[in-house]
Amino acid sequence: MLSIQDKIISIRKTLSAPRLGRYEDKVRALGKDDLVALDLYVWNAQLSGALLAPLHITEIAIRNAVAEALSYTYGDRWPWSEGFLRSLPVIKSGYSALTDVNKACWKAETTGKVIPELNFVFWQAMFTKRHDKRLWRSYLLKVFPNLDQTQDIKDHRQSLYSDLGEIRMLRNRIAHHEPIFERDLQADWDRIVRLIEYRSRPTADWMLDNSKSHVETLLENKPI
Repeated sequence: MLSIQDKIISIRKTLSAPRLGRYEDKVRALGKDDLVALDLYVWNAQLSGALLAPLHITEIAIRNAVAEALSYTYGDRWPWSEGFLRSLPVIKSGYSALTDVNKACWKAETTGKVIPELNFVFWQAMFTKRHDKRLWRSYLLKVFPNLDQTQDIKDHRQSLYSDLGEIRMLRNRIAHHEPIFERDLQADWDRIVRLIEYRSRPTADWMLDNSKSHVETLLENKPI
């Protein structure tokens, strides 16, 4: 029978020393042993899994809200609208929303098929100030009816951009099986709930009915 240390060595080899090292370094700094590092690894994986459905709902809610605003402004076939395409920045390096849309339009023939082809960063990028005049001054409160009606549209739009940036980083780390344990995960959870609520409180309640207990139990039982 393998000793505990032999099991740890085998697991470390399977996962890779650099990958498990992130967890080992954290627990050793707190005076804990390598078994706690394995507990932290499992907890990180379990919470990542628990957050997948809420993140899924968040992304769908946001992209449908943006697509609705784009339809009001540019028509139902907004991905092919010259006015919309001219509203996007021309980028020489880095992410290009214009390139993203053109690629999506090449693959799909309807707006409904284009929407899921666009990267999450596209939807976040729609909350930059260049879209205030055409989109958000008229339609932000229409597509996010539960935003505070007394707050300035620009402040709302900036807050949405910031929240989506944090959610996108969380989503990408989970998608690549990376550690999330050093993030402020309670703040991430609050963002997820908040973003869905802005679009639809019944949808947020439905998500919470199916995910809240599991997510919050894990948040309360972090191994370190």
